[in-house]
Amino acid sequence: MGCAPDTFMGAGIQTARKVLDEGAIGRPLTFTAFMMCPGHEHWHPNPQFFYEPGGGPMFDMGPYYLTALLNFFGPIRRITGSATIAIPHRTTLDGRTINVQTPDHISGSIEFENGVLGTIVMSFATRFPQYDTQQPITIYGTDGTLKVPDPNMFDGPVHLRRTFDADFHLIPPAFPTGYGRSVGLADMAYALRAARPHRAIAEQAYAVLEAMQAFLDSSDRAYAIDLNSHYQRPQPMPPKPLWLLD
Repeated sequence: MGCAPDTFMGAGIQTARKVLDEGAIGRPLTFTAFMMCPGHEHWHPNPQFFYEPGGGPMFDMGPYYLTALLNFFGPIRRITGSATIAIPHRTTLDGRTINVQTPDHISGSIEFENGVLGTIVMSFATRFPQYDTQQPITIYGTDGTLKVPDPNMFDGPVHLRRTFDADFHLIPPAFPTGYGRSVGLADMAYALRAARPHRAIAEQAYAVLEAMQAFLDSSDRAYAIDLNSHYQRPQPMPPKPLWLLD
């Protein structure tokens, strides 16, 4: 069994993971991860389901961000979250009113088992967000800072600045670019043929699902939620085309 998203298998996230694994920023300490927008009713022809239970920004976009973070740092220890329905009524492009039934703005902290502690904000209630939407994840370490591309995409720029660098510099892609959605399915097919584990594993999807729900549970119960899923990072992608994996 496997599960989307498979965007973490693209050159953007894989290059960032390689930089981290090689110790380029020293020991990772903290991160920020943002996905902030005014809401999907501004462009989607049928946005109702985004505002029903099981929707909202965390369950819509959270899988991309959390999958990337799990690939960077490994399993999560605990989550603290606050969630609210900031804009209770929305108007669609054709003038219908949506009564929002699930939190449309969520913020919280994630503590990983390796000690990394960071902040995540997922919002359908913010206009003109003041962060780099091309690199919405920033990772801070003892020896530098890494700017990570949009985890909803396969490719994207990775920038690194170490302690004595004058500025950030672009890290060339360490893996093939140009992959698209369903690369995870292709990887599964190659894995079955070669009798190796595939990368978009069910355990990863469950860990992401448990984490997403934990933000809402933490907000409802007003305390931190310890996670119980068993998760090990999949192997990184090899620096060669997918059809030469095995």
